[in-house]
Amino acid sequence: MSAPETVDRVLLVAAVVILVVAGALLLYRIWRGPSMLDRAISLDVLAALIIAGLGAKSAMARDPFYFPIMLVLAFLGFTGSVGIARFIAVRDRPPSRPAPSRPAPARPGDKEGPR
Repeated sequence: MSAPETVDRVLLVAAVVILVVAGALLLYRIWRGPSMLDRAISLDVLAALIIAGLGAKSAMARDPFYFPIMLVLAFLGFTGSVGIARFIAVRDRPPSRPAPSRPAPARPGDKEGPR
């Protein structure tokens, strides 16, 4: 192995280790998330981590086989995020309140006082 190949291998292994640590922290956030929005965002980031992991595997193997799979996963992650965001936006919308009633403005010619 030449020096550039060794550097490539070390950097790819470091990237995979970072991805595994990030995945473990992300699973903790999904499990503990205080709100539904935290969990939804965590699942979106999990899809991105899976895509990054496939990219690292593809780089290690020097094989472009996983690129179409990564593209499909990115599309599914995007559509899932949009769907969840729309659901949460509708669910978390504050209830509509009626407009406060105001007295009609005085018109010229109106007499004030008791009749």
